[in-house]
Amino acid sequence: MSIMLIETLRADLATARRARDKVRTLVLSTTLADVRNREIELGATLDDEGVQGVIARAIKQRRDAATQMTAGGRPELAEHELTQAGVLQHYLPPELTSAEVREMVREIVAESGSQMGAVMSRLMPRIRGRFDGGAASAIVREELSG
Repeated sequence: MSIMLIETLRADLATARRARDKVRTLVLSTTLADVRNREIELGATLDDEGVQGVIARAIKQRRDAATQMTAGGRPELAEHELTQAGVLQHYLPPELTSAEVREMVREIVAESGSQMGAVMSRLMPRIRGRFDGGAASAIVREELSG
């Protein structure tokens, strides 16, 4: 069995602290706290998939914050948020391309019909943390209308 993602995060946090890497230390310690909080909410220990969900949510929050900061005329703060998102992205599987998601959507539509909700409910677990849900929804709408 491979080393659990949470252990990788902890080891990388220790390495970042020793290297006095402030950005990585902040991002990893915050993420580990988010994981602990999620475990407390659920009353259970998270597996790798659960940890990836916490990481994906943290990346989305940072990207959303960067968009808002850019719109607010604060590009230096936006860049800081994007740097943090980049640190976290390392812990998720590679992101999917639009073409890959479109192919998944076509497979799901062929198997289960053309109801938006049914397609999305089968698609989201496959792409979570690897592709933006809003962009996926747009692809599903395109495929269902075309």
